[in-house]
Amino acid sequence: MKIQFDVLRKSRELVLKELEGLTLEQIHTIPTGFKNNIAWNVAHLVVTQQLLHYKLSGNNCLCPDDLIDAHKKGTSPTKTFTEEEFEEVKELLNGLPNTLEEDFNAGIFQSYTEYPTSTGFVLDSIETAIVFNNYHEGLHYGIIRSIKKFL
Repeated sequence: MKIQFDVLRKSRELVLKELEGLTLEQIHTIPTGFKNNIAWNVAHLVVTQQLLHYKLSGNNCLCPDDLIDAHKKGTSPTKTFTEEEFEEVKELLNGLPNTLEEDFNAGIFQSYTEYPTSTGFVLDSIETAIVFNNYHEGLHYGIIRSIKKFL
């Protein structure tokens, strides 16, 4: 599983690199043809990882409930982050992969509620959830890169 945590960290590192030099206005811009913006995608990555790994395993999520409510699957951008708020989101994006690996190694993921994803893949363990989340992260990394081209 070590490689999966390394992939997650690398994915997040790449997302953070895409954010360099962007203004608050740019990260909140929804280009024509898109349903969301860069800020929503970044927060969505934090939220989805927490829901797939922590909530479905019966553990408490490590990000605020209001962030979850505003950025979970099926939501649209409604929040405009301040600089400080978005810095907090970026800190979560950067730090939570290490916490996940520590928690996994500590054995806190004892149970898992089966979850069929919208892709048809059924998550039935923390291990499958970690692998699937890495796929999900890659999708949104691509979306962030695409949105950037229209800014």
